[in-house]
Amino acid sequence: MQYTILLVEDEDILREIAKDYFLNEGYQVLEAQDGREALSLFNENEVDLVVLDIMLPEVDGWSVCQRIRKVSQVPIIMLTARVDEDDTLLGFTLGADDYVTKPYSPPILLARAKRLLESRANQKNPVDNHMLSMYGIEVHYLSRIVKVDGEDIKLTHTEFEILVYLMENKGIVITREQLIMKVWGYEFVGDDRTINSHIRNLRHKLGEKAKYIVTIVRTGYKFGE
Repeated sequence: MQYTILLVEDEDILREIAKDYFLNEGYQVLEAQDGREALSLFNENEVDLVVLDIMLPEVDGWSVCQRIRKVSQVPIIMLTARVDEDDTLLGFTLGADDYVTKPYSPPILLARAKRLLESRANQKNPVDNHMLSMYGIEVHYLSRIVKVDGEDIKLTHTEFEILVYLMENKGIVITREQLIMKVWGYEFVGDDRTINSHIRNLRHKLGEKAKYIVTIVRTGYKFGE
């Protein structure tokens, strides 16, 4: 399967370098130099992953991410020259799945993109290969639909992966380190605040069912009563 990457970067040299790496791996690449063009390309094409710079002309990356999240759960990797932790957490709050700080290594960016795409493609269910259901929460693996008491809720790629991992290990304490390795892998850049931000967003979307994600102080989380 040929994946389509929407690469949004206003610096020509950086965009060309990243594009070449993706093309050499067999990906199709759509290029945008500003936020307005990015939104137009996203709306007109089937996109599998967005690589999105934050400091963009016309419409900034924060706004592009937010608008995409209103209509799609496609994986989003944010690019930024800013290293402030609050900026990183804002990106995750708006629905980003991963974060790469400039200057970055193109092979690392490519590896992170591959991980997100492969994780999205490799659906599995240890029970019936289709659905996992507990406490009124239904996870449909193939469609990546999550329902709470029969109502669809929209989760980002990362929120979906966290929920599935916790549900598949019901009753088992999952450490933050285990979550990091399962969801992000060795390339993870961040700290406990990053994990907490994703868990907070997930709980908000689960509503009353949030109580089933139990915090284990100074350790991690557990799914269950």
